Amino acid sequence: MKTNIEQLEDKILVVLEGELDTAAAAEVEKTLQPLYATNGKDVIIDCEGLDYIASSGLRILISILKGAKAGGSKVVLKNMNEDIKSVFKLTGFINIFDVE
Repeated sequence: MKTNIEQLEDKILVVLEGELDTAAAAEVEKTLQPLYATNGKDVIIDCEGLDYIASSGLRILISILKGAKAGGSKVVLKNMNEDIKSVFKLTGFINIFDVE
């Protein structure tokens, strides 16, 4: 699992690549934990290279969303493939995230 965070002027771009499964979740959470407090910056999560997401990965994304909303920011998920999108639909998460 590869995770890249880029601080842009008014937002934070996160690029996820690979499989966000239970085995990768602890390392990904450690990398993304600073995003739990976004300090007013919106978070864009590019899922183009994300092949799989487990419930532990969904939990990480929900934690980012909670932190962002508390700080007046939003989280936008972009470029989800159909498999990832169907996980979000099945869990109802498609309705709580901004999806582009």
